[in-house]
Amino acid sequence: MTESQDGESIAEAKRAARREAQAARKAAHAENGVQAAIEVSLKVMAALDPPKKSTVSAFLPIGSELDTAPLMQALWARGCRVALPCVEGKDRPLTFRLYRQGDALVEEPFGTRAPAPEVEAVEPDILLVPMLAFDRAGYRLGYGGGFYDRTLERLRGRRRVIAAGVAYAAQEVAAVPREATDQPLDWIVTERKAFRP
Repeated sequence: MTESQDGESIAEAKRAARREAQAARKAAHAENGVQAAIEVSLKVMAALDPPKKSTVSAFLPIGSELDTAPLMQALWARGCRVALPCVEGKDRPLTFRLYRQGDALVEEPFGTRAPAPEVEAVEPDILLVPMLAFDRAGYRLGYGGGFYDRTLERLRGRRRVIAAGVAYAAQEVAAVPREATDQPLDWIVTERKAFRP
């Protein structure tokens, strides 16, 4: 098999895995979305123990993604700075801008919302990463744009950052199809547990 064929087979495996993962996440969200968001918040705060004044990037959920609102409330209560990811363009790493409760947000590509471009850009100490699926080795399946992989590669090249995938336990799979450019997570947090791969 040539390298191109191998890359194509991985891409097809990822497409199939995304379809299955979206269905599993949607079912988990419908069954336990509100309580799971609270449980994940408690587990992130206990396991990662974000220091006061640290910068933590969260995300605003799209569709059936886990709601990070309870977690953002806990971070603000602790005195952490919360940032949200901003899409700067196709095939580019994400940037992060500070977000305070009640701040106005602008529409971004892919159905996301983010702080306006004039809001202060920051580099997070901890990234809360959305995902469609994850495995015990710490790999995640995203939507296929590579935004978080490029972002983690860039940030890890500069300094130590912690990447924590947050998801429903039902999103776990035996193995995520992966490529050399896929960045592993340092933590995975679900409503059932927090663990280091």
